[in-house]
Amino acid sequence: MKTFLKILKWIGFMLLIPIFYFVLSFLFIYITIYRETQNPDSEKTIFLSTNGVHLGIVIPREVVSESLTAGIKNQELAKYLSFGWGDENFYLHTLTWNDLTFNNASTALFLNSPTLMHVTQYPTKQDKWVAVNISKDELSSLTTFIEKAFRTNKKGQKIILDGKGYHKYDDFYRAKGSYSALNTCNSWANLGFKESGMKACFWTPFDFGLINKYK
Repeated sequence: MKTFLKILKWIGFMLLIPIFYFVLSFLFIYITIYRETQNPDSEKTIFLSTNGVHLGIVIPREVVSESLTAGIKNQELAKYLSFGWGDENFYLHTLTWNDLTFNNASTALFLNSPTLMHVTQYPTKQDKWVAVNISKDELSSLTTFIEKAFRTNKKGQKIILDGKGYHKYDDFYRAKGSYSALNTCNSWANLGFKESGMKACFWTPFDFGLINKYK
């Protein structure tokens, strides 16, 4: 009987972990970190996009720095470039929620796993993107943040995974950092906005957290 009660207590404790995670997540999502400059000189417009799983930061090709685009495959014809960061296994095998498996989710959330940068090219602006006005200084900080996420080889070149994109308009590159339940693809994008002095969530593991700040 005592063993049975111990098992029940352990199960209860394990159930409390995801509940606590979700409660804390929603609390931090609704805490807004406001812009450092309340009336920024918003010279440009960037966008936030999501496929329901992964959040992307979309920047017009004409304002992306040369150092960030260096080594990006076939990006010369693109008018917009989307940048995302995330778990390698999750990125490569979970395009939508329908592709999600318990193994992929648990590995990504509970193990410090290797990461990738996902770069997607777009010829035109997409209707579902959420527009974000951005100043010159904020854009510079944000592109620097994105650039630093790429892992490079000994020659300083971005490391591409040939043939691993979802289609011919996107590619994956090796990235720095480890993915976990506290450091997700969406919290990475949110951190980029925070470090650039832009409006953001206190913290968010979900895509809708940051996007809802700009709708």
